[in-house]
Amino acid sequence: MTRVSVFSSPLLLGFEHIERVLDRANKTAAEGYPPYNIEQTGEHKLRITLAVAGFADEDLSVNVEDNQLVIRGKQQEDTSNRIYLHRGIASRQFTRSFVLAEGIEVRGAAITNGLLHIDLERPVPQPKVTQVQIKNLNAKTKPAKTIDVNPSE
Repeated sequence: MTRVSVFSSPLLLGFEHIERVLDRANKTAAEGYPPYNIEQTGEHKLRITLAVAGFADEDLSVNVEDNQLVIRGKQQEDTSNRIYLHRGIASRQFTRSFVLAEGIEVRGAAITNGLLHIDLERPVPQPKVTQVQIKNLNAKTKPAKTIDVNPSE
């Protein structure tokens, strides 16, 4: 079955980027591992917390790629010859992505007690005032001085 896009209308030319962002957000919403929280820690600050128990900080990477926050985790191979009677702790690799709104900046990441905290902030732009000079086009300008090139006449 062919999927019909909302943005396929000829009146909505140039919105392909928005469609790709929405598709990416929809795809990442279906993923369930690792679980995460998003909390507001200040007026313009957010924190994403992922449960990454069993991952060391060197097993994790946090990157910003084209307005998308991408967190990857890959544990080292278990080379011990352990025999598990039950293995319920996930040790698989993961990629978790978050689409960032325009202007959101990643301020830092820290891991504590099996939780990876990523702090985000939307800086408040400082008001910028620029004065524009007004030209008066109706004012009479002085005529340019003429210089007589041929003084013998």
